[in-house]
Amino acid sequence: MIARLFKSARTPARAPASVPAGRRVYAIGDIHGRHDLLIDLLGQIEDDDRSRGAAETTLIFLGDLIDRGPDSRKVIETVMALSDSEMDVRIIAGNHEEVFVQAASGDAKAAKFFTRIGGRETILSYPIDEADYLALEYDQLAERLLTLIPRDHVDFVAGFDDAITIGDYLFVHAGIMPGRPLDRQRTEDTRWIRDRFLDDERDHGKVVVHGHTISDDVEEFDNRIGIDTGAYCNGRLTAIGLEASKRWFLCAEGEVHEEWRNPGTRG
Repeated sequence: MIARLFKSARTPARAPASVPAGRRVYAIGDIHGRHDLLIDLLGQIEDDDRSRGAAETTLIFLGDLIDRGPDSRKVIETVMALSDSEMDVRIIAGNHEEVFVQAASGDAKAAKFFTRIGGRETILSYPIDEADYLALEYDQLAERLLTLIPRDHVDFVAGFDDAITIGDYLFVHAGIMPGRPLDRQRTEDTRWIRDRFLDDERDHGKVVVHGHTISDDVEEFDNRIGIDTGAYCNGRLTAIGLEASKRWFLCAEGEVHEEWRNPGTRG
């Protein structure tokens, strides 16, 4: 932290990051199946947006809508409905969406990995009894997922974006590979990267807004803003609001059950 403060003191001041005039952007961090928090936060965003007056408003989801929490199916259905509404909704694929699509396409190896990163909770949010789920071998589970999860859900998730740029901000799920041009970023990095991005203090050319790595509160630095505040394990779902050069945060808070902190695995 001392090194970061010294570096900031030596860095020439630059104009604050902004979004284009007439635009307003809200970005929501990792939901992880917490439909209750999502509904609360969407209500806060609606009220906040209305209170700020007319603007072209965009709602961005930063990925990891699913897994770990109890209501992934409801989250997908709510976001699908929003996408079909008049609102400008953009959705970024997280690493959990990547594995979900692979597993739901009948890949037994992906199905095994899926269950070990919180996919069990996603599967059980669809109409399958837990005893039936536990009785399935991984190849049987992969086959069952082909009919258990509606194909329109799979197709919807498979169509998510990798990154979105608005003004001086770049929105991704996990981060970017520092030093690589923004137009040449690899999907594996935007969905999975962690320390190499988080520990890098250089100017990326855009302020990167991301989730993926949980923190107790918003992490706000000159080059990045992390808004994954641990919906499934901390009970806090956060959104950032952006307009012109202004920046603010909204948060929905709720209870956390112990089983949500430590999602079950098979085997």
